Amino acid sequence: MRKQIIYTVGVISLITFFFTSCNKTIGYQYHSGTAEGTTFHIKYQYNKDLSRQIDSLLDHFENILSTYRDSSLISRFNYLQKDTFIFHNKLFAQMLNKAFEVYKNTNGSFDITVAPLVNAWGFGFDTLPQLDSMVIDSILQFVGMQKLSFVGDTMLIKQDKRIQIDGNAIAKGQSVDYISHYFDSLGIKNYLVEIGGELRTKGKNPKGEKWIIGIDKPIDGSTEWNRTIENRLYLSGKAIATSGNYRKFYIKNGKKYSHTINPHTGYTVSHNLLSASVITDDCITADAYATAFMVMGTNKTIEWLKNHKNLLEVLLIYNRGDKEHIWTSPEFNKRLIK
Repeated sequence: MRKQIIYTVGVISLITFFFTSCNKTIGYQYHSGTAEGTTFHIKYQYNKDLSRQIDSLLDHFENILSTYRDSSLISRFNYLQKDTFIFHNKLFAQMLNKAFEVYKNTNGSFDITVAPLVNAWGFGFDTLPQLDSMVIDSILQFVGMQKLSFVGDTMLIKQDKRIQIDGNAIAKGQSVDYISHYFDSLGIKNYLVEIGGELRTKGKNPKGEKWIIGIDKPIDGSTEWNRTIENRLYLSGKAIATSGNYRKFYIKNGKKYSHTINPHTGYTVSHNLLSASVITDDCITADAYATAFMVMGTNKTIEWLKNHKNLLEVLLIYNRGDKEHIWTSPEFNKRLIK
């Protein structure tokens, strides 16, 4: 019989079509669970179950880059009361190198030092904040990656001891790559790795076709169990990440406050871009740029893409007037199932 499995996690809905029979499909394994404060779903073709190994790798990753763990490497940096942090860890160095790269390429629209602003705006906390321009201005004094120095892949120096970093806009994509690289090392040719809505595929699904991915319609308050698919596309040998403001937000005094913070102004974004989906070779890059585009907004993102042709494949969903519109780069458009 033909079975359709639907994953709806984070801000991207993933549709994968698998052929199954009453018995398990030969050679394909499936593992799901929770990590990094979200859920994951992984499908791969191999001759044995790798669930324990996957869980161990994700646990190790969280020990390095999860702000949900006080003992993690990133949390130790955030709690540091000195200006110099010395470490020897490739995952932490990889995250920092990519963060600085995207920060530079987007003129600071992607900035991992927004952590104090994210906290100030109340995301991840039960009580809503009481903020005014004076508070925001005071926090902005220690926000900005230009106030960090990354030396020799082993040393991170703060200009201000209050600087903290938030890897949530890049770490899920990086963890997808981490598991994908493990599969590659084992010679696995066919897999789909999804963590928190960020995803990477290789080869074919059990039907012998390219993986089929679905992107959610950005409806405020939609959940894993209550959503509508906006677009479907074929994806193989690439990664995709989507950022949006329709799931993680709150409303106070009739105004919507999204979880995306503009590091230049210190305020939550309030433009017409609803979601940004990015396809590229690795998920860490897709994740970071999807966040940057949500900060930049529709017009600035399209202009940026015109000046950086062939770097990324992008789909934007935005409002204009009372209508929803979709903009795609040419290569992304070719992948859509119409």
